[in-house]
Order: sequence, then structure tokens, then C-alpha cells
Amino acid sequence: MAAPSLELESRAAIVTGAGQGVGRGIAVALAAAGARVLLCGRTAAKLEAVRDEIVSTGGTAATVAGDVATAADVQRCIEAAVAAFGTVDILVNNAIAQPLGQLLEVDDQAFEYGFDSGPLATLRFMRGCYPYLLGGGSVVNIGSGVALQPSLTGFGCYAAVKSAIGSLSRAAACEWGPVGIRVNTLLPLALTPAMAGFLEVHPEATDGILGQVPLGRFGDAELDVGTAAVFLCSPAAAYITGATLSVDGGQDYVR
Repeated sequence: MAAPSLELESRAAIVTGAGQGVGRGIAVALAAAGARVLLCGRTAAKLEAVRDEIVSTGGTAATVAGDVATAADVQRCIEAAVAAFGTVDILVNNAIAQPLGQLLEVDDQAFEYGFDSGPLATLRFMRGCYPYLLGGGSVVNIGSGVALQPSLTGFGCYAAVKSAIGSLSRAAACEWGPVGIRVNTLLPLALTPAMAGFLEVHPEATDGILGQVPLGRFGDAELDVGTAAVFLCSPAAAYITGATLSVDGGQDYVR
């Protein structure tokens, strides 16, 4: 019997937060594997740059600018994917606003926006795509290993919203497995623009972070994280659901 394929030919995907970083890396990797990708995010120019990058290498992509924290924009993204590609086979929930800071510093508005753009947007996208995902669809939700850190100082609110996404993923895997929808979570560590900006302000943090990574480097958003997402969405992962996959060089569980 032939080995299951990693090809995603003709599959239709939505990737949120696709204008840069992990979202861009996953979108480019999915397109390289043959998927048609709808790129969602807040900044049209960034989405268009990723779309042009994909098209220049022979892939297929379209864009919708909007805020995933807004229910109407979530619905508009889903409708655009169906209009462009006829269905949705793959959903990658990556977008989130990060409510960073100590508990006495993060105000209600920032925390609520983190929740609205993270777990609430994830739930809205999963519910909206459910009819199209039936019978073989795949959802990949992007979590964070930050909740596994020994200290959550400055990251409590961010860890809270990311942990909620993990709970939604596990529930969806249990409830939707019988109808053929697989749902998994990725915990990435990648040198994204956001990470690069953090390290520019806190250069002393580089050694501390990499000191916790057995492989000794930051991941690449496309080659490392994107490839893992392709695997989870492909026939090769047909018997994997409800899993949490750390793509972080060993950081999360080897301390």
C-alpha cells in the first residue's frame, strides 16, 4: 500500500493572520503543497504581498482584509473563500491580538480584544466553516507554549486566551470526529517579526530563550511551522485529531 500523501492538491484553505509571521509561513507552505489559500488579516497591503509571493511560484491565493474580532468580518472571510474556491477544506486560526503585561497593567479593553480576536474568533470560524469541513476537513488552531513556562509574569492574560483556544480545539476534536473533521493545535516557536521586535527591545532575552531550546535555534515560520501544518492537514495525518504539537525545537517539554 502506498504511503499517505502530503499533497493538498485542490484543497481550499483559510488562514487568518496571514499577512506576516507564522500565518504567512503556514499560508505559503499550504500553497506550495497545492492548496488554494484565502489570506485573512487586518492589513490589506501585507496580505497582497503574501498573495503575490504565492502566485509568483505558481500557487493560488486570494485576500480578504478584516478584523477577526468582528463577527461580520469572520463571516465575510468564509463567504469569500466559498465564492473563490467553492468550499473550505482547511481552516487555520492563527490571528490574535496579544494582551501582554502584568495583571495590574492589562486593562479590560486589551484583554477583551485578545479574547475576541483569539478564542471567540476561533470558535466563530470553526462554527462558520463546519458545514464545509464535514467529511474530511481539517482545522489547525495556533496555541502557545507560553502557558507551560515556569513563570507567567507578564504573560498571564495572553496565556489565558491561548489556553482557551486549546480547550476549544480539544472539544471540537471530540465532538466533530464522528463527522470526519479533525482538529489539532500547533504550539510554535519561530523568529517572526513580532519575536524579532521583542528581541530588539530585549536583546538579553535571546540567550535565555534559546537556552531552553535543545535544538538551539528559533524555528522558521514556513519551513518548520508551515511544514508541520501541511502535515496535520494532509492525508498523512488522517488518524490524528485532538493533538497538541509543539514545533519549538523541544522547548515546551524538555526543560
